[in-house]
Amino acid sequence: MQSKFYSPGDQRAENVHRLFATIARRYDLLNDLMSVGLHRHWKRRLVKMAGQPARVLDLCCGTGDLALMFQARVVGVDFTEEMLRVAQTRSREIVWVRADALRLPFPDDSFDVVSVGYGLRNLADIDAGLREILRVLRPGGKFLSLDFGKPEMPALRRAYFGFLRTAVPALARLVGSDPEGYTYILASLEDYPAQRGVRDLMRAAGFTDCGFVEFVSGAMAINYGTKPASPEIRR
Repeated sequence: MQSKFYSPGDQRAENVHRLFATIARRYDLLNDLMSVGLHRHWKRRLVKMAGQPARVLDLCCGTGDLALMFQARVVGVDFTEEMLRVAQTRSREIVWVRADALRLPFPDDSFDVVSVGYGLRNLADIDAGLREILRVLRPGGKFLSLDFGKPEMPALRRAYFGFLRTAVPALARLVGSDPEGYTYILASLEDYPAQRGVRDLMRAAGFTDCGFVEFVSGAMAINYGTKPASPEIRR
């Protein structure tokens, strides 16, 4: 599917920035409508899987709804100023930082958990992003990523992609958001390796204990992995 906000090449980061700057004001409302509120349940599941970390980096934090669910010292990072402005109105306890996920401004071994909610798919280079996440995790730290998945059953995948192609842009139009912004979801998902491919990329980057938990027959998934105690990070 074509989207003016999606390009797999050198313009990827710039286009993603334009997209989220455009939809920031209606982002949370559209998430609730698209998932019938279930995205909140999936995010709570991710937080539960994280255990009881002391320091959390919520990467691609957007408006901050996932970051707010952690009972920890949280740093929220996003590279879209418009999204961070919304996040800053929701909490003064969380440290909000504008930064590129591929060049994080943190030392090695800084966080017990790195979480991503619907952001890994948007990185211009997922391999580089995973290596950077591994770098800032402490040994034994966890990485958890919630994102759109790809159902294995062909008929279900066709139905799901049809919903993303037609119903989601229509919902965006209904609430006064840019429907073109929501054609991006399917366009980006078609090229995204999804839960099985991300698991393999995580293993290749140096994570251990990699796997995923699926929801709605694989339409959504949480990928997870651990930084080994003596990591051999591939630079």
